[in-house]
Amino acid sequence: MKSSRLTVAPATAQKLARLGLVEPMDLVLHLPLRYEDETRITAIADAPYQHSVQIEGEVRQCEVRRQPRKQLRVLLADASGAVWLRFLHFYPSQEKLCAVGQRLRAVGEVRRGFQGDEMVHPKIHAVGDNDVLPEAMTPVYPTVQGLNQSTLRRLIGQALALEDLSDTLPAALRAELALPDFADAVHTLHHPPPDCAQQALALRRLPAWQRLKFDELLAQQLAMRILYRQRRHGGSPRLCGDGRLRQALLAQLPFALTAAQQRVLAEIDADLASPHPMRRLLQGDVGSGKTVVAALAALTAIEAGYQAALMAPTELLAEQHYLKLRDWLTPLGLTVAWTSGSQKKSERQAARAAMASGAAQLTVGTHALFQDDIDFARLGLAIVDEQHRFGVGQRLALSGKGGEPHQLMMSATPIPRTLAMSYYADLDVSVIDELPPGRTPIVTKLINAARRGEVMGAVAHAVAQGRQAYWVCPLIEESETLQLQTAVDTHVELQAALPGVAVGLVHGRMKSADKAAVMAAFSRNEVQLLVATTVIEVGVDVPNASLMVIEHAERMGLAQLHQLRGRVGRGAAESRCVLLFEAPLSDLAKARLKVMYDTTDGFEIARQDLQLRGPGEFLGARQSGAPMLRFADPEADQPLLDVARNWATRLLAEHPDAVDAHLRRWLSGKEQFLRA
Repeated sequence: MKSSRLTVAPATAQKLARLGLVEPMDLVLHLPLRYEDETRITAIADAPYQHSVQIEGEVRQCEVRRQPRKQLRVLLADASGAVWLRFLHFYPSQEKLCAVGQRLRAVGEVRRGFQGDEMVHPKIHAVGDNDVLPEAMTPVYPTVQGLNQSTLRRLIGQALALEDLSDTLPAALRAELALPDFADAVHTLHHPPPDCAQQALALRRLPAWQRLKFDELLAQQLAMRILYRQRRHGGSPRLCGDGRLRQALLAQLPFALTAAQQRVLAEIDADLASPHPMRRLLQGDVGSGKTVVAALAALTAIEAGYQAALMAPTELLAEQHYLKLRDWLTPLGLTVAWTSGSQKKSERQAARAAMASGAAQLTVGTHALFQDDIDFARLGLAIVDEQHRFGVGQRLALSGKGGEPHQLMMSATPIPRTLAMSYYADLDVSVIDELPPGRTPIVTKLINAARRGEVMGAVAHAVAQGRQAYWVCPLIEESETLQLQTAVDTHVELQAALPGVAVGLVHGRMKSADKAAVMAAFSRNEVQLLVATTVIEVGVDVPNASLMVIEHAERMGLAQLHQLRGRVGRGAAESRCVLLFEAPLSDLAKARLKVMYDTTDGFEIARQDLQLRGPGEFLGARQSGAPMLRFADPEADQPLLDVARNWATRLLAEHPDAVDAHLRRWLSGKEQFLRA
């Protein structure tokens, strides 16, 4: 880390980089985890247990004990009482510092020990005659091994003194929100008033904290708005079809489009007809019919003389898409190509030749689609399914295959409104908020794993009624660290327990052809019970399957559980989902399972998931390369987010210089995001 005012040794810079501290401004924005109160002295007799305090006294005894392990023990006393200071790891210099008669200050938590009250590994320093207490709280920063607090405090102090902390916001904006100056805000948060620092909630209510949250939300909104505008200036082919292929597909489908599907298709059509690249996120709950909308969008590109490509995150999902789209489009005289990393060389070369020549109008594949040696003749539309599993860079790589193709991103994990407003503000969003008619509600049951025998009986009953079932396990083979029921063992167990039932097995380590054969047999009802790992989470559509059993449901996230449950309930028969759990349950597991029991609404589940996990974990790989929020929470800070959205528009129109300065401060070192 080096600027004209601040230089850091290379070894220290490497440790700082591990914390994400690359630029001097990163140090300014590296806020404390907590604070130590060294502004007051607490009498030893008055020191409360389990609270960090500062005491001062004279060393009465200092000894090194070697039983039960080597340790330094120091008896520190003041007029009110005495306490032992115990160091399990110490240096000769510390032993010298604790000589009998020396006056010390110690900061730490007092607790009950075998030989009286003690502080274990307190922070200590000698007290001279002229020492005075500091006026401000002492910050404790997040750090990494090898980077101590004193070094961090020194560097952050230098950055605060040397960096340009002048305000980037217009006075009218600060006045409207009653926000303090930026410099005052960061100085306050690094060294807050003692009373506020004692209470985390009081600290979060400080105007200084509100200022940083607003600045961060504003920077994110500005960045997203700039990305959106850059895209509107880009050039893409106008994709206007004659509707011939679309009408042919709709005529052969055994169902009609819902009103919601027709609405989002109209939104996509308007984008495709535009000379600017479409970047649209298509959201829809499990089973809402996103795939047919994607197929119809692809037909528009094909009617206009261009190719389309669909990318999925797993080979099983990609293969399911390929089989469905091939069945739909081949009767229309179209060629659908398939490419994946596990294909034979000859098959892969044939698929790539068809893409490069334009013979394949639609190509379906996994991440293999964005490898360097793959080319398209005229790629007009790139479709990305389960887009949250791909990083920004991977999606851009697919876009780069055809100059500037339109992009349609699909997600069956609904994005709560506040996240769509913040992290997805650079995209246009369409929502299929209606399920096709004829779907029956799924009944969810929570059952202790000790009752697995009863669940097997329910599977036998479902099969006897002519229905099919899934049994999902989280691991493929035994693990010493996670003693979970495995798919391989469960397959053997269920075969023995259910004679006369054809039990199949699918997992991620099987060869592609073997997986496809098992899935085809399940689709034809030649296999009545499918034991699987979570590879069947998305994309599998067997209307006759009416029972889903999920082992160790307590270990899975809400989004995954909802996706798995969505594999049933696709036909007219009453469907059930059994969540098997191992007791005892953690509080988080209880909360997840309660949500699954209470609702089947994917949007409500997504909202609850956001509350349980927070935006960072909820969004996952989508944020590869994008600025994550460190201080603000879109859900909790929605009023601030609304103001930031409005002011982003005003600043771009009225204060372009302020926009540049604000983004340099908050996106320092992340400029590549604005070029994404």
